[in-house]
Amino acid sequence: MHTPRHLLRTSDLSISQIQSILLQAQTYKDMRHRENLKNKTIITIFFENSTRTLSSFEIAAKRLSADVVRLDVSRSSTTKGESMSDTAANLNAMKPNAIIIRHKNAGAGYYLKSQVSCPIINAGDGAHAHPTQAMLDLLTLKEHFGDSFSNLKGKKIAIIGDIKNSRVANSNIELLTRFGLEVILVAPPHFLPPTTLPTTTHLRDIAKEVDVFMSLRTQTERHDKQIYGSLKDYAAQYCITADILGDRDVVVLHPGPVHRNIDIDDEVLRDPRCKVLEQVTNGVCVRMAVLEFCICA
Repeated sequence: MHTPRHLLRTSDLSISQIQSILLQAQTYKDMRHRENLKNKTIITIFFENSTRTLSSFEIAAKRLSADVVRLDVSRSSTTKGESMSDTAANLNAMKPNAIIIRHKNAGAGYYLKSQVSCPIINAGDGAHAHPTQAMLDLLTLKEHFGDSFSNLKGKKIAIIGDIKNSRVANSNIELLTRFGLEVILVAPPHFLPPTTLPTTTHLRDIAKEVDVFMSLRTQTERHDKQIYGSLKDYAAQYCITADILGDRDVVVLHPGPVHRNIDIDDEVLRDPRCKVLEQVTNGVCVRMAVLEFCICA
């Protein structure tokens, strides 16, 4: 029996598989429509709000000529008390070619994959993982630093902000360190998870030694209560500003949505070194390649 090819975290993929997917993604940068997934049906089921990831996956699927069915969770039987197991069984009975899921609970995709016979692609689960975000970030860095994976080795990246609650940080730490980048975590003490990586609470102390600044959104919805004095206090220490960047050849990344003048200030968002919109473009291409990789295995 054919075993579905799931993508639940970046460690599900080997380095050679990731390289292959990202090289394929680059061939999709022309944004032309193709028929690679013609007559395939993909279900998206998002139990958390999303703008970029949901629309990115759906555009990716449609660019490959797949049929996309969005399950409206607010109107689905889950609101009537249907269990995740029964939801999965019913979706599986419709014989989709892939299910893309986002869920507030870490590990939801692992549970779902045991209930279905098609690939499960994780579009973010709790504070656990967001594999395609890390892959599009890796592609964005590869393109900036000479379009070669080997050029990434030894580059230093500061991941800044609410790391403890960030699935984006988790996936990027796992993926980027495998490709030879040196990661330093920058955050207030209560935003830092237990880690063996270098850490600091002072962004300015390390600003001149890093090649990449990856700012994270403060995950206010994952906090029981506000655990910093104010957003203004937080921004005074951790907002990425032009004077922090200086005139160096650096890259600024953010998974979105950006809290303007808290995560990154307006001037930096206009700076060509800020790759936020390139990340969005690369997201569609990477998700095209991931869908093809998982469905056409």
